Amino acid sequence: MSHVGVPRGAARKRRSLALLTTGVLTLPVLAGCSSGKEEATTSVVPQDVAPAARTQVADGGTINWAIDAMPATLNAFQADADSATGRITGALLPTLFPLDAKGRPQLNPDYLESAKVVENEPRQVVLYRLNQQAVWSDGREIGAPDFVAQWRALSGKDSAFWTARNAGYERIEKIERGADDLEVKVTFAKPYADWRSLFSPLYPKQVTGSPDAFNDGARSTIKATAGPFRLRDVDKESGSVTLARDPRWWGSPAKLDSLVFKAVKPQDRAEALTEGKIDVADIDPAAAHRITQAARDAGNSGPPAHGPGSGTTPAAALRSWALAHGSDEEAAAEAQSARDEQARAAEAYATEQNDLRGYVVRKSLEPAYTQLALNGETGPLADDRVRRAVARALDRQQLVDTVLKPLGLPATPLGSHLALAGQPGYKDSSGALGGQDTKEAQALLADAGWTQEGALKKTDGAKAGSEGDKQTDKKAESDKKAEEKKAAEDKKAADEKAAGNKADKADRKDDAAGREPAKDDGLYIVGDDNKPGEAEGAVTRVIAPAPAAAVQSVALLRQAGRLGETGTSEDAPARITAQDRQPGGAAGAYAPVGTAAPAQAPDAARGPLGKNGKPLSLRFVLPSGPGSESLRSVGDKIAAMLDTIGIRTEITKVSDESYFRDHVASGDYDLALYSWPATAYPATDDRPIFAKPVPATDGSLLVEQNYTRVGSDHIDQLFDQAAGELDESAATKLMKQADARIWAAAGSIPLYQRPQLVATDKKLVNVGAFGFGVPHYQDIGFKKPQAAGAPAAPRK
Repeated sequence: MSHVGVPRGAARKRRSLALLTTGVLTLPVLAGCSSGKEEATTSVVPQDVAPAARTQVADGGTINWAIDAMPATLNAFQADADSATGRITGALLPTLFPLDAKGRPQLNPDYLESAKVVENEPRQVVLYRLNQQAVWSDGREIGAPDFVAQWRALSGKDSAFWTARNAGYERIEKIERGADDLEVKVTFAKPYADWRSLFSPLYPKQVTGSPDAFNDGARSTIKATAGPFRLRDVDKESGSVTLARDPRWWGSPAKLDSLVFKAVKPQDRAEALTEGKIDVADIDPAAAHRITQAARDAGNSGPPAHGPGSGTTPAAALRSWALAHGSDEEAAAEAQSARDEQARAAEAYATEQNDLRGYVVRKSLEPAYTQLALNGETGPLADDRVRRAVARALDRQQLVDTVLKPLGLPATPLGSHLALAGQPGYKDSSGALGGQDTKEAQALLADAGWTQEGALKKTDGAKAGSEGDKQTDKKAESDKKAEEKKAAEDKKAADEKAAGNKADKADRKDDAAGREPAKDDGLYIVGDDNKPGEAEGAVTRVIAPAPAAAVQSVALLRQAGRLGETGTSEDAPARITAQDRQPGGAAGAYAPVGTAAPAQAPDAARGPLGKNGKPLSLRFVLPSGPGSESLRSVGDKIAAMLDTIGIRTEITKVSDESYFRDHVASGDYDLALYSWPATAYPATDDRPIFAKPVPATDGSLLVEQNYTRVGSDHIDQLFDQAAGELDESAATKLMKQADARIWAAAGSIPLYQRPQLVATDKKLVNVGAFGFGVPHYQDIGFKKPQAAGAPAAPRK
């Protein structure tokens, strides 16, 4: 519930606006193509909606459905539309191709008899055949005038319409009546693969026919609807939107008399459930746990074994009783007051748990994923080697287990940015970046110049070969001669005193143990005294395996090409310098004077890294709200993982309200966790999320929805090609290629599909955790009571 993310409804509308949930390959790995996890081996987590046939659903009744807040608008194509807008309009307006349980668009027979591409040359033509019974709530037939008005409003050609998106509509050349009033013929100027995404929801021409009606007329009301429910009332004072069964609805009539959407903040929903104010609500894991415990305790007598006071030990209880009945009146009064307060809290908790027994938790995976976003605009993460190092440091499986395992949901890391597991286009392309590998992460950071000695030793900033360098060299030579002379004198003095001063040396050692060493007290940088390391013949100071680091960028791009099934790589030179091939110990470690450079243990913990005295530290921004505990837990684990490779994180917690608007969308972060909704139309809906940012005329950066600021021309080209490819298999192949490139760019690291937890009244059916699918509002209702004496349902 309380994950920070962008609802798909909003995501598809904010195409030009800023809005608010995995490494490097070595050459042998390039022989492979992917992790091997194809769509055929994945499955969708099923819906959990208490399915029931309509004959088992009682007629009548009202249910109260919690939404986060009152919708700012009922026009789903405006910038401030949100998830509540989509939830409400889904029961009121036509959706021509709703998604099924596997995230696939399916023709809606309530509105369409057919819809298909009837011509490809010279233009793509789609012919819609409307259900002859389909009418608006005012009695007018749904027809071509509604399609024309919506196209003109959303085409982007008339700036008087305040629209947040025009994707797909700008490709339409004309819309006309077909052979009769039931046919709508749409001709495209440019081929459009995602034509099924258009005209959903479909608004009446009264809303889209003029800028005034579009901009202001549908913010708090809709003049005509065409769904199983109609809009009865919008009460901003009470925070509720009431829908009533529509008598003009030609499909299966709604089972409920009315459907009320109530604004209830996520943190207040457990209380609202106990008070019986809502019947359906997305909830967080804590509330789900309480409902599960309430059901478990249903057959137990006495107070629950959890809640206030449940952790009190017998010894503590006895001590409390003794204090309350002791001779010290003041202490006794204080202890008795505490006991009374605890008793009242326990009694209230028990009452609440009893009330929660009327609910059940429905759970599935939400059609949205949580990602780690890496801001590549400025700072260390502008270097793709640092971004890839961050990705290779992550144990994604551990992060997924943190969120999904406690809920009993499948815990598998997500392998795609453009599809979720079980969708037809899903393919795990994470191999384009690689899995967790500490050594590769360290090599990448070293290649980018971030070293342990760089955190402590700052250069003077002079350019190589400059006069400053020459002066520095002369000074270094003079200092070296002075040091050699002083060392000889010290050695002579030490030899004279060595025989008679053993006890004094022991005393001095003890003194040294009790004080802080001076800044240069007997220390030096390994390699500065020309002493060899473990490898003989070392002639260069190399922090990490330079050959591996040097080929990583090329290897990644080549692998991305193979994973994307292009068989080509980016135009990047595969060059390894002679210096890269030279052996050597690790320069930059500190040790007593005269110590040779040791070989670093393979799993040795890394100290903090830096460059020119500047530490490698990333600002990790996280939401602080009560429903974001899981995000913060994941963030803490990520910070610990980065610490093992020498990257420090500065975790900044901000309010949920400002998190996305003031930090993610504005670029005020290095690392952030937020979510994107899934889609059946990635070529259209996901392009703005991964589009390459371009400079604006005023010098700012136009990022569309790419808040990581990481992109490439090649990725943009693949999206554009897929959007115009009418062969579905070819379009899917292009999207897989784009996904491999997105992984290799390491701006966004998908982690897990978000959990979906929904509390519902036990008597309700056909409602709950819908997963990819959408509600069939007309089928939701209360299950009919079983007739007296009727046999129980057979056990399966």
